[in-house]
Formats: sequence, structure tokens, C-alpha cells
Amino acid sequence: MNTRARLAVLVSALALVPCIGAADAALRETVASQVAADYPSLDALYQDLHGRPELSLMEERTAGIVARELRNAGFEVTERVGGFGVVGVLKNGPGPTLLIRTDLDGLPVEEETGLPYASKTRVKDLAGREVATMHACGHDIHMTVFAGTARMLASLKARWSGTLVLIGQPAEERGIGARAMLADGLYTKFPKPDFAIALHDMATLPAGTVGTIEGYSMANVDSIDITVRGIGGHGAYPHTTKDPIVLAAKIVLALQTIVSRETRPVDPAVVTVGSIHGGTKHNIIPDEVKLQLTLRSYTDEVRTRTIEAVKRICRGEAIASGIPDDRMPIVTMSEGEFTPANYNDPALTQRVRGALTAWLGSDRVKTIEPEMGGEDFSRYGRTAERVPICLFRLGAVAPEKVAESERSGQPLPSLHSSKFAPLPEPTIKTGVTAMTGAALELLGKK
Repeated sequence: MNTRARLAVLVSALALVPCIGAADAALRETVASQVAADYPSLDALYQDLHGRPELSLMEERTAGIVARELRNAGFEVTERVGGFGVVGVLKNGPGPTLLIRTDLDGLPVEEETGLPYASKTRVKDLAGREVATMHACGHDIHMTVFAGTARMLASLKARWSGTLVLIGQPAEERGIGARAMLADGLYTKFPKPDFAIALHDMATLPAGTVGTIEGYSMANVDSIDITVRGIGGHGAYPHTTKDPIVLAAKIVLALQTIVSRETRPVDPAVVTVGSIHGGTKHNIIPDEVKLQLTLRSYTDEVRTRTIEAVKRICRGEAIASGIPDDRMPIVTMSEGEFTPANYNDPALTQRVRGALTAWLGSDRVKTIEPEMGGEDFSRYGRTAERVPICLFRLGAVAPEKVAESERSGQPLPSLHSSKFAPLPEPTIKTGVTAMTGAALELLGKK
């Protein structure tokens, strides 16, 4: 190719740049206009979901609403997948398959936000106890964004090619919903995803912003129950007993050394005793004391070492206290509610972040720190298929409240707080725009 021909090719290529930019700008304007037009109905949906939360494994009405939204958007919908799970599939020609998840369940928390649409719902939980319910973790925001994204992507089928699999997952708060949906054939009965993405609101990010992180973002979560056994008796004659309260106290203190002295300082881990119960009266030494622990970690190696250390310390302290072999502490793992650490695939997260930056602007896309909370979205990336996953965060708090918290040092109401109240309009609009932009990046026609 001679110089003149090369120059002609270069000029032609440069001539395309304004057109491409204009097309992108036009698409963003189309999405912004549709989000604005759609917002009143999304706000009504949000207030309805907010006011009538349902607990884990009881999300029948909520699942029905999500299924209706997907059907209305043109998805082929299957209900009762892994309990009250919902799967919507929209095929749109050749290309990759993208899974987008929302969670459905609320929490047994009595709302104290003072909002006019605050939840006043009370239900009987699975144990038959009457409890107040609240979407204290923002799953109502997630579902509303999910519905808006489904509508948006269905209307933009000319701009993407592939398959969308949108799922409403039950029982996230108990860490069992993702596992139940996978066990019920999510990756075999429906198109297997090439990517899986989700968002989760964040109580320390300003509404109108999003946050991403590559690698570990959320922790392994284990629950452990310990029954510390002794030999009870009269409080006036402790020498005739083996006091389980003193032994439990020694165990609680010794457990603190797992993180401080047994775990590498660069390996994050948490050992928290959240409950201790024992005894009935001032002058009675009981036969046993019960402890409840939560363990947090990122890697499988640290998780395993921490669990083994708990068991070793319990037995060792009991031996040191003279507890007979048949009264050793009983350490029980709640494997059914184990939540594995969430690992955001770096390459996928970079693509998602690039899309978020293009759609929102770099000033609205934050780099966030890893947390020790749990999220069972992680399970979609831990099957034999090793699907790349990315969970990004959605700012949900009025910017002025975030600024005041930073100025005063007063913490904001956290997720799961009875006073947690997302700022709906900028949060929902940003969420729909962000998720739509991410989906178009992964499925968009090149």
C-alpha cells in the first residue's frame, strides 16, 4: 500500500470517530429519556415492594411480581426454581449468554425510617413467630433496578445480540438461595451463562455513584455453635464442679488469638462471638454454656485453618480445665448456611467498570474496598463451569448525608439497620443505567 493509499485509509478511519461518538451519545440519551419516562412506574413498584417485604423462603408474592415484570418485558419465564426462584430468558440471536441476578427477600427488622411508605408488615416466620419485616438490605431497590433493566434491554434488542438470563433469587439473607437454584438446574435447564453480574446497594456510597473492585469483594461466612459442657453444682461449693462459665470465658479469650497470632497479618479474617448463654440463677453453676460464632475469611485455606483452630482451642481449654473426655465441648458447623467468598473476575470487572465509566462518567465510578460481609451471588462463579462473575455496588445515600457523616465522624445507618433508607430516584435511575450499560458492553453488537 503506497503512502497516498495509507493516508486515505487513515482519513476514512478518522472520519468514523465522530459518527461512533455521536451514536454512543444518542444511545445514552435514548436510555436516559426512557429511564426518566419509566421512573414513575418504577417508583410505584419500589414503594409496593418496600412496603410488603417477605422473609427468606417465603417470597411468594414478591416472586410473582418479578415474574410478571419479566413476562411483560417479553421474557420466557419459569417460576419456582429452587423454591421461589424466578428465571426469565430472552434470546436475541447469536452471541454470549449473560446472567443478571436480583435477590428477593427481606429481613425480620421493624422499620424505623419514618418514611410515608415504610413497611408496617408483620408476618409469621418459618418458626411460627410473629415478626416485623423490612427491606433493610435494599433488595427492593435491586428488584426495581432489575425490572427497569429488563424493560430497557428488551426495548434495545437492535443494539445487542445473545441471550439474557435474568433471575430472581430467594433466600439470599440465609445464604442458601443461589445454591438451591443451581441445584434445581439453573445451569442445565436454562442457557448456561458466559458471564454473571449483579449489583448491591451500599450504605456509604452517595446515590448517583457506583463502585467496583477486582478480586475478593465479600467474605466466606461460617456460623459455628459451641456447647461448652461442665459439671454443675452449687455456687457456694465450686470445688465440687467443673464450671462451664469460666471455661466459656477462657475459650472466648483464646479465640481472639486465632486472628492476632495464628493468621498471617496480610490474610483477612474475623472471629466474632455473637452470643453467649448459660446459667439460670446467681448461686447455680450450670452444666453447660452455649456460644454462637461467625467466622469471616476470603481464601479457602484461611477458612479451613480458622475452623480447625476453633475446634482445637475448645478441646485444649477443656482439657486444661479438667473436663472429662465425655464432657468435651461440642462444636457444630452450620454448613447449610455457609456463604463462600465473592471473587470478582478481574477481566470481567474491568469490562464492567469501563462500561460504567462510559455511561456515568469517571467521577461517578468509585474504587471500593473489600468487605467482610457475605453474598451468595458468589456461588454462581464457584460451580464446575467456573462462570466469571462481577458484583458491583450501587450508591444509595443522599450525598449531603454522606458528606455530613464524613465531616462529623457519625456513622450512617448500615445495611440491616432499622433506619436504613435509600434515596430512591437517583439510586434507581443510576442502577438501571449502570446495569443496562454493563449488559450492552457484554452483549453489544460490535
